[in-house]
Amino acid sequence: MEFLNDFYVPVIVGICLCAGYIIKKWVKDVDNKYIPTVCAILGVILAAWINWPTVTPEVILGGMVSGLASTGLHQLFTQFIEKNA
Repeated sequence: MEFLNDFYVPVIVGICLCAGYIIKKWVKDVDNKYIPTVCAILGVILAAWINWPTVTPEVILGGMVSGLASTGLHQLFTQFIEKNA
């Protein structure tokens, strides 16, 4: 799993974290189980945009890893806050 650190893009993680939070809090029609998928797709789109016109499998993987990392980061913060509250 450590090799995935090479594909982590902090800017994409931050954008996907904010987008996932907005979807969770403000869009009531979206089930929570779809948020990781939305973040992964958004991450791929952002990675392709950042690296345009050179879109490679590594770029796509970086977008997916970063998008999904944002959901994990959200869960980490949520559990940390609930534990300390």
